[in-house]
Amino acid sequence: MKRLAILLLACLPVPALAQEMDHSHMDHGGMEAPPQAPPGADPHAGHGQPAASRGTPPPVPADHAAEAFYSAAEMARSRAAMLRESGGMTFSRLMLDRLEYRTGRGADGYHWEGEGWIGGDIDRFAFKTEGEGEIHGPLERAEVQALYSRAIGPWFNLEAGARHDIRPGPQRTYAVVGIDGLAPYWFEVGAQAFLSDKGDAHLRLEGSYDQRITQRLILQPAAEVNIAAQDVPELGIGSGVSDIELGLRLRYEFARQFAPYIGVNWERKLGESARFARAEGDGASATRFVMGARFWF
Repeated sequence: MKRLAILLLACLPVPALAQEMDHSHMDHGGMEAPPQAPPGADPHAGHGQPAASRGTPPPVPADHAAEAFYSAAEMARSRAAMLRESGGMTFSRLMLDRLEYRTGRGADGYHWEGEGWIGGDIDRFAFKTEGEGEIHGPLERAEVQALYSRAIGPWFNLEAGARHDIRPGPQRTYAVVGIDGLAPYWFEVGAQAFLSDKGDAHLRLEGSYDQRITQRLILQPAAEVNIAAQDVPELGIGSGVSDIELGLRLRYEFARQFAPYIGVNWERKLGESARFARAEGDGASATRFVMGARFWF
């Protein structure tokens, strides 16, 4: 290898070799030596960081480019509108989730469940109603709730308010506290606790799931369980799990706001509630075919 290097050097022209090796003709006066770190400082500190991050950050701009063309009053109105439209507006919705005709053993009947609200993203006034009765017969059950609803996260709302039962008699008024929302895997769930003006306490648990068969055809299983803390003979309610309701409905959404459906609904009273029903001449369980519509605006 040494011989090869000597032969290569010998083959280079003398002027080129001199230019390669002699740097005395270069002007080093214009070059500045890199700044020296103070004694004891880390020589690698600040390498790879922007200059702004190594010193005092610049102040937050107090002016905006649009203010060069528009007055401060016009810009204030524009910013207020932007904030309102990005979460500060008042919205509302009214939904009749079930308006259905029920047929089966015994007299045919009807049933409704609906809710609505008005407010913003966080605080709302809400109401709920449900009831049922016989076709060409008396109203068997009806209730109305007025609630204050507050979002406690992206998926759940906390509710508090009052419920009044119009039927069955004697009428009752309840204090209500509950929670409802969307659980993981898109289950719609709700729980409400009731305390009446007579001191009886109840708990209602609800859940449903929308299984999309197509973009418009949806199968919805649903369940409701009612639990009482004590017997309430005048209302036909027994302590413990008083009744269970299971339903399966198939709806077709002609539009998101309107969807007719068909299905089946099964109800069963348990324990003392079943005994109270039999004493009144009613059955403890019933299976009914249903047809109806769901709409909102």
